[in-house]
Amino acid sequence: MFSYQRTLSHYSRANVAIWLSMAFQAGAINTGGFLSCHRFVSHVTGFGTLIGAEAASGKWIHSLGMLLVPGFFIGGSMMSAYLVDRRIQTNRKPLYPTVMFLIFLLTSSVALAGGLGFFGDFGADIVHKDYILLAALCLACGLQNGTVTSAFGAIIRTTHLTGITTDLGIGLVRILTHSHKIQPRINEKRANWMRAGLIASFILGSFVSAQVYMIFEYWGFLIPSLIATILFFWSLIHFDEKLDTTE
Repeated sequence: MFSYQRTLSHYSRANVAIWLSMAFQAGAINTGGFLSCHRFVSHVTGFGTLIGAEAASGKWIHSLGMLLVPGFFIGGSMMSAYLVDRRIQTNRKPLYPTVMFLIFLLTSSVALAGGLGFFGDFGADIVHKDYILLAALCLACGLQNGTVTSAFGAIIRTTHLTGITTDLGIGLVRILTHSHKIQPRINEKRANWMRAGLIASFILGSFVSAQVYMIFEYWGFLIPSLIATILFFWSLIHFDEKLDTTE
Protein backbone atom coordinates (compact mmCIF):
# COMPACT_ATOMS: atom_id res chain seq x y z
CA MET A 1 0.00 0.00 0.00
CA PHE A 2 2.61 2.51 1.09
CA SER A 3 6.16 2.82 -0.16
CA TYR A 4 8.90 4.16 2.09
CA GLN A 5 10.58 7.20 0.53
CA ARG A 6 13.38 9.55 1.55
CA THR A 7 12.37 12.48 -0.64
CA LEU A 8 9.01 14.02 -1.48
CA SER A 9 9.92 14.25 -5.17
CA HIS A 10 10.03 10.44 -5.60
CA TYR A 11 6.45 9.33 -5.39
CA SER A 12 4.12 6.94 -7.20
CA ARG A 13 0.51 7.46 -8.21
CA ALA A 14 -0.47 5.36 -5.20
CA ASN A 15 1.50 7.71 -2.95
CA VAL A 16 -0.28 10.72 -4.41
CA ALA A 17 -3.72 9.18 -3.95
CA ILE A 18 -2.99 8.20 -0.34
CA TRP A 19 -1.41 11.52 0.63
CA LEU A 20 -4.16 13.64 -0.89
CA SER A 21 -6.96 11.51 0.54
CA MET A 22 -5.40 11.66 4.00
CA ALA A 23 -4.97 15.42 3.79
CA PHE A 24 -8.63 15.69 2.73
CA GLN A 25 -9.58 13.44 5.66
CA ALA A 26 -7.57 15.53 8.12
CA GLY A 27 -9.23 18.71 6.86
CA ALA A 28 -12.64 17.11 7.42
CA ILE A 29 -11.76 15.97 10.94
CA ASN A 30 -10.30 19.35 11.89
CA THR A 31 -13.31 21.22 10.53
CA GLY A 32 -15.67 18.91 12.37
CA GLY A 33 -13.91 19.51 15.65
CA PHE A 34 -14.01 23.26 15.15
CA LEU A 35 -17.65 23.47 14.07
CA SER A 36 -18.91 21.06 16.73
CA CYS A 37 -17.17 22.49 19.80
CA HIS A 38 -14.92 25.35 18.58
CA ARG A 39 -11.63 23.47 18.91
CA PHE A 40 -9.12 22.45 16.23
CA VAL A 41 -8.00 18.86 16.70
CA SER A 42 -5.48 17.92 14.01
CA HIS A 43 -2.58 19.87 15.54
CA VAL A 44 -1.43 20.25 19.12
CA THR A 45 -0.25 23.88 19.04
CA GLY A 46 -3.71 25.29 19.72
CA PHE A 47 -4.16 23.07 22.74
CA GLY A 48 -0.87 24.27 24.20
CA THR A 49 -2.10 27.85 23.88
CA LEU A 50 -5.52 27.05 25.37
CA ILE A 51 -4.00 25.25 28.36
CA GLY A 52 -2.18 28.41 29.38
CA ALA A 53 -5.02 30.77 28.51
CA GLU A 54 -7.65 28.78 30.41
CA ALA A 55 -5.38 28.41 33.45
CA ALA A 56 -4.63 32.14 33.46
CA SER A 57 -8.38 32.82 33.46
CA GLY A 58 -8.86 30.57 36.46
CA LYS A 59 -10.75 27.94 34.45
CA TRP A 60 -8.80 25.04 35.85
CA ILE A 61 -11.22 22.32 34.81
CA HIS A 62 -11.13 23.45 31.19
CA SER A 63 -7.36 23.82 31.41
CA LEU A 64 -7.05 20.25 32.66
CA GLY A 65 -9.34 19.08 29.88
CA MET A 66 -7.17 20.83 27.31
CA LEU A 67 -4.11 19.24 28.90
CA LEU A 68 -5.53 15.73 28.63
CA VAL A 69 -6.60 15.95 24.99
CA PRO A 70 -3.11 16.30 23.41
CA GLY A 71 -2.18 13.21 25.39
CA PHE A 72 -4.55 11.28 23.15
CA PHE A 73 -2.73 12.62 20.09
CA ILE A 74 0.48 11.25 21.60
CA GLY A 75 -1.38 8.02 22.40
CA GLY A 76 -2.47 7.72 18.77
CA SER A 77 1.10 8.28 17.61
CA MET A 78 2.31 5.60 20.01
CA MET A 79 -0.31 3.15 18.77
CA SER A 80 0.79 3.88 15.21
CA ALA A 81 4.43 3.43 16.17
CA TYR A 82 3.62 0.00 17.60
CA LEU A 83 1.59 -1.09 14.58
CA VAL A 84 3.70 0.51 11.83
CA ASP A 85 7.08 2.00 12.77
CA ARG A 86 8.18 -0.88 15.01
CA ARG A 87 7.41 -3.38 12.27
CA ILE A 88 9.16 -1.32 9.57
CA GLN A 89 12.29 -1.13 11.75
CA THR A 90 12.28 -4.92 12.12
CA ASN A 91 11.57 -5.46 8.39
CA ARG A 92 8.07 -6.83 8.96
CA LYS A 93 4.87 -5.85 7.18
CA PRO A 94 3.27 -2.82 8.88
CA LEU A 95 -0.30 -3.33 10.06
CA TYR A 96 -1.85 -0.59 7.93
CA PRO A 97 -5.31 -2.25 7.84
CA THR A 98 -5.44 -2.18 11.65
CA VAL A 99 -4.58 1.54 11.72
CA MET A 100 -7.24 2.38 9.13
CA PHE A 101 -9.83 0.31 10.98
CA LEU A 102 -9.09 2.15 14.22
CA ILE A 103 -9.49 5.53 12.50
CA PHE A 104 -12.76 4.32 10.99
CA LEU A 105 -13.92 3.13 14.41
CA LEU A 106 -13.11 6.43 16.12
CA THR A 107 -14.66 8.74 13.52
CA SER A 108 -17.78 6.62 13.00
CA SER A 109 -18.25 6.36 16.79
CA VAL A 110 -18.13 10.16 17.07
CA ALA A 111 -20.68 10.45 14.24
CA LEU A 112 -23.00 7.92 15.87
CA ALA A 113 -22.68 9.29 19.42
CA GLY A 114 -23.15 12.87 18.24
CA GLY A 115 -26.06 11.94 16.00
CA LEU A 116 -27.80 10.27 18.95
CA GLY A 117 -27.37 13.40 21.07
CA PHE A 118 -24.56 12.27 23.40
CA PHE A 119 -22.50 15.42 22.80
CA GLY A 120 -25.43 17.80 22.98
CA ASP A 121 -26.19 20.51 20.45
CA PHE A 122 -23.82 20.78 17.51
CA GLY A 123 -21.84 24.02 17.64
CA ALA A 124 -22.73 24.86 21.24
CA ASP A 125 -20.18 26.02 23.82
CA ILE A 126 -17.83 23.28 24.96
CA VAL A 127 -19.08 21.03 27.76
CA HIS A 128 -17.45 18.17 29.63
CA LYS A 129 -18.70 15.51 27.21
CA ASP A 130 -17.04 17.37 24.35
CA TYR A 131 -13.65 16.36 25.75
CA ILE A 132 -14.53 12.78 24.83
CA LEU A 133 -15.17 13.93 21.26
CA LEU A 134 -11.90 15.88 21.19
CA ALA A 135 -9.99 12.94 22.64
CA ALA A 136 -11.37 10.55 20.02
CA LEU A 137 -10.56 12.91 17.15
CA CYS A 138 -7.06 13.63 18.50
CA LEU A 139 -6.46 9.90 18.83
CA ALA A 140 -7.49 9.44 15.19
CA CYS A 141 -5.22 12.29 14.06
CA GLY A 142 -2.31 10.90 16.06
CA LEU A 143 -2.81 7.52 14.41
CA GLN A 144 -2.89 9.06 10.95
CA ASN A 145 0.05 11.38 11.46
CA GLY A 146 2.20 8.69 13.07
CA THR A 147 1.45 6.27 10.25
CA VAL A 148 2.27 8.74 7.49
CA THR A 149 5.44 9.82 9.29
CA SER A 150 6.66 6.24 9.66
CA ALA A 151 5.56 5.02 6.24
CA PHE A 152 7.06 7.89 4.27
CA GLY A 153 10.26 8.52 6.19
CA ALA A 154 9.16 11.68 8.04
CA ILE A 155 9.09 13.69 4.80
CA ILE A 156 5.40 14.48 5.01
CA ARG A 157 2.59 15.36 7.39
CA THR A 158 -1.10 15.31 6.52
CA THR A 159 -2.89 16.45 9.68
CA HIS A 160 -1.49 20.00 9.75
CA LEU A 161 -0.04 22.40 7.21
CA THR A 162 2.70 24.28 9.07
CA GLY A 163 5.60 22.05 8.01
CA ILE A 164 4.37 21.55 4.45
CA THR A 165 3.79 25.30 4.00
CA THR A 166 7.28 26.05 5.33
CA ASP A 167 8.80 23.46 2.99
CA LEU A 168 6.89 24.95 0.07
CA GLY A 169 8.23 28.43 0.82
CA ILE A 170 11.80 27.12 1.00
CA GLY A 171 11.30 25.06 -2.16
CA LEU A 172 9.97 28.03 -4.12
CA VAL A 173 13.02 30.12 -3.23
CA ARG A 174 15.29 27.25 -4.28
CA ILE A 175 13.58 27.18 -7.67
CA LEU A 176 13.47 30.95 -8.15
CA THR A 177 17.10 31.51 -7.13
CA HIS A 178 18.47 28.27 -8.62
CA SER A 179 19.85 27.29 -5.20
CA HIS A 180 18.58 23.71 -5.43
CA LYS A 181 21.82 21.85 -4.71
CA ILE A 182 20.21 19.39 -2.29
CA GLN A 183 18.32 17.71 -5.13
CA PRO A 184 17.98 18.32 -8.89
CA ARG A 185 15.76 21.14 -10.11
CA ILE A 186 13.13 18.78 -11.56
CA ASN A 187 12.85 16.98 -8.21
CA GLU A 188 12.40 20.27 -6.36
CA LYS A 189 9.62 21.23 -8.75
CA ARG A 190 7.87 17.90 -8.27
CA ALA A 191 8.16 18.23 -4.49
CA ASN A 192 6.69 21.74 -4.61
CA TRP A 193 3.73 20.60 -6.68
CA MET A 194 3.11 17.81 -4.19
CA ARG A 195 3.27 20.23 -1.24
CA ALA A 196 0.83 22.57 -2.96
CA GLY A 197 -1.45 19.63 -3.67
CA LEU A 198 -1.48 18.58 -0.02
CA ILE A 199 -2.36 22.10 1.11
CA ALA A 200 -5.13 22.32 -1.49
CA SER A 201 -6.50 18.90 -0.54
CA PHE A 202 -6.62 19.81 3.17
CA ILE A 203 -8.46 23.03 2.36
CA LEU A 204 -10.82 21.20 -0.02
CA GLY A 205 -11.56 18.64 2.70
CA SER A 206 -12.37 21.49 5.08
CA PHE A 207 -14.59 23.23 2.55
CA VAL A 208 -16.54 20.18 1.41
CA SER A 209 -17.02 18.78 4.90
CA ALA A 210 -18.11 22.16 6.29
CA GLN A 211 -21.06 22.13 3.89
CA VAL A 212 -22.00 18.66 5.13
CA TYR A 213 -21.53 19.51 8.83
CA MET A 214 -23.77 22.55 8.54
CA ILE A 215 -26.58 20.35 7.19
CA PHE A 216 -26.07 16.97 8.87
CA GLU A 217 -24.11 18.14 11.94
CA TYR A 218 -22.35 15.24 13.72
CA TRP A 219 -23.18 12.82 10.93
CA GLY A 220 -20.65 14.77 8.86
CA PHE A 221 -17.93 12.76 10.60
CA LEU A 222 -18.95 9.92 8.32
CA ILE A 223 -16.86 11.66 5.62
CA PRO A 224 -13.48 10.89 7.29
CA SER A 225 -14.96 7.55 8.31
CA LEU A 226 -15.68 6.74 4.65
CA ILE A 227 -12.14 7.67 3.62
CA ALA A 228 -10.75 5.44 6.37
CA THR A 229 -12.96 2.61 5.08
CA ILE A 230 -11.63 3.01 1.54
CA LEU A 231 -8.02 3.07 2.78
CA PHE A 232 -8.74 0.05 4.99
CA PHE A 233 -9.82 -2.09 2.04
CA TRP A 234 -7.03 -0.69 -0.13
CA SER A 235 -4.42 -1.58 2.48
CA LEU A 236 -6.07 -4.97 3.01
CA ILE A 237 -5.84 -5.80 -0.70
CA HIS A 238 -2.18 -4.79 -0.86
CA PHE A 239 -1.30 -6.09 2.60
CA ASP A 240 0.60 -9.12 1.29
CA GLU A 241 2.82 -7.05 -0.96
CA LYS A 242 6.50 -6.89 -0.05
CA LEU A 243 7.54 -3.82 1.89
CA ASP A 244 9.16 -1.34 -0.50
CA THR A 245 12.17 0.34 1.10
CA THR A 246 13.71 1.82 -2.02
CA GLU A 247 14.34 5.49 -2.42
